[in-house]
Amino acid sequence: MKYLLDTHIWLWSLLTPEKLRTSVVQVLEDAKNELFISPITIWEALVLAAKGRIELTSSPDEWIVEALERSPVKEIPLSHAIAIKSRAIDLPHQDPADRFIAATAWEYDLTLITEDEKL
Repeated sequence: MKYLLDTHIWLWSLLTPEKLRTSVVQVLEDAKNELFISPITIWEALVLAAKGRIELTSSPDEWIVEALERSPVKEIPLSHAIAIKSRAIDLPHQDPADRFIAATAWEYDLTLITEDEKL
């Protein structure tokens, strides 16, 4: 199966894997699954680091490069279609990052892994 990881799922898998549900760990560890993240996830991680909401072991830029090297995720590109779909999604909030991530899952027919009940 193909999955899109929400930002917190990707960060938890790297920083605090004990926060992940067993079912999510099973998906992440199954080599038959393809795991993707949006460039928006990288942007959100950098914003969280700048705000001091996550603590990284090196500079944010270095940490992102290292994290991508050790994480089994692939980058999925943004597109005009995703931007359009991000406005068509009915979410209870206007968080642009959530809208882009949800629209990316929709555009590429990926199962979104998230703990965010609003998403």
